[in-house]
Amino acid sequence: MSDTEVKLERAHTETTNGVGTQHELDSVNALGYTPELKRNRSLFTLLFQSLAIAAIPFGEGGPLINAIYGGGQLSIFLGWIIVLIFDECVAISLAELASRYPTSAGPYYWSFQIAKTNKTVLSFITGWIWLVGNWTITLSVNFGFASLVAASVALYHPDWTPESWQLLLIFYAICLLTFIICAFGNRILPMVDTACAAWTAVSILIIMVALAVTADVGRHSVSYALGNYDTSLSGWGGFTFFIGLLPAAYTFSAIGMISSMAEEVSDPAVKVPKAIALCVPVGGFAGLFFIITLCVTMPELADVAAAPLGQALPYIFGVVMGSPGGGLALTFLVLVITLFCSISITTAASRCTWAFARDDAIPGAKIFSIVNTKLGVPVNALVLTTVVQMLLALINLGSASAFIAFVSVGVIALQVSYGIPIFLSLVRDRRHQVNQARWNAGPIAGPFVNIVALVWICFEVVLFSMPVTLPTTIVLMNYASVVLVGFGVISATWYFVYARKVYKGPPASDGL
Repeated sequence: MSDTEVKLERAHTETTNGVGTQHELDSVNALGYTPELKRNRSLFTLLFQSLAIAAIPFGEGGPLINAIYGGGQLSIFLGWIIVLIFDECVAISLAELASRYPTSAGPYYWSFQIAKTNKTVLSFITGWIWLVGNWTITLSVNFGFASLVAASVALYHPDWTPESWQLLLIFYAICLLTFIICAFGNRILPMVDTACAAWTAVSILIIMVALAVTADVGRHSVSYALGNYDTSLSGWGGFTFFIGLLPAAYTFSAIGMISSMAEEVSDPAVKVPKAIALCVPVGGFAGLFFIITLCVTMPELADVAAAPLGQALPYIFGVVMGSPGGGLALTFLVLVITLFCSISITTAASRCTWAFARDDAIPGAKIFSIVNTKLGVPVNALVLTTVVQMLLALINLGSASAFIAFVSVGVIALQVSYGIPIFLSLVRDRRHQVNQARWNAGPIAGPFVNIVALVWICFEVVLFSMPVTLPTTIVLMNYASVVLVGFGVISATWYFVYARKVYKGPPASDGL
């Protein structure tokens, strides 16, 4: 009997241990790792964390200005439905892989196991893209949070425009607050995720009732509320509708990040994939109430497009409620949701950083792979995740367009890191491995879902690389693809200079 078979045989023993049951310990061992993190999360808290990362009112509302340029109500409503369908295909595809290989290493581990040749290089490439995606999507959430705070002030002072350094200080305060909570509050984070789910549900209900009842600028008919389509704002003509998909696609872009929490939940081969697969339908259903209410009470699109700081949501709240106070009250609900999102996504990004460092793939790996036994958290990896965000945010002082590129690249990098292992499982004829996962879509539906997911991922990469409006300028141009290539050059240089000598890929395994 092989070592792996021995480990899997022992996996049926249910004796308890300090960081989980014997089954849980041997599950991690079978994948080649030594368990270091406490398993204090359940299926529901994991699902709540994934919903906190999606943060429906913020995920859709933060970049809502793009949907305004993208045609308005039709793009918002129909676009939401379309994105839910395609992103669920991505979620199912990732859930299968997470079930087959339930480790915090995520996509780069999956690529290594599935690839037949060039395993180490493919894993390294996937890992760096995955890491960059985690860092930059977290950056986008925290900077969006800072912009939302500034836009809340603009409700009372519409002529005030914050200086770049003021926005940066707000951003730094958010990063530091999030760091403290994630570093010292690990024991209560599952409760925080649960509180986020409850707060989000109640907030959506309050927003829906408040906007619908007040409707200071009137209520639109059903046909207008769900079908109004204005192509005059973006300059994209017939392509305008697809620009309107950006907010919905951004909302669910980080669905795979929850895979980094696999070593902190019992029975991850079942609970992690379930959490990933349930995030889109559960969040999507709740989001419908939010977006339909917005569509019914929406002010004139041209006015919304001119909202301060490009933050459409506080502006809509203020106008529809008829007063800055009413708008601020509803915006406050979203701000709290965004804080929850910041905590949850920073936690997941730090686990991704820690896992990649554990396999000697980043500079200073030995430092960043340390888990603080007292706090039960990879504090050094959390520090690195926070510092990288704070350094990248400095770019906004010199070039707002360059900073926007870093924000956009988060979505692109995550999608590419999802697509590589999904693609490999099809072209390398390794679907049979995925079909052995405890949670899978089956040999018939599985490949179909994978193909749809890959088509959607390719489209998202193109969509998030495009400028929102035409004609574009040097300032308004989207440089996301350039930034992604830049990160690729940095990682490639690191690989050939040093990492190829020490990075051997994650531990080999036959899975569970």
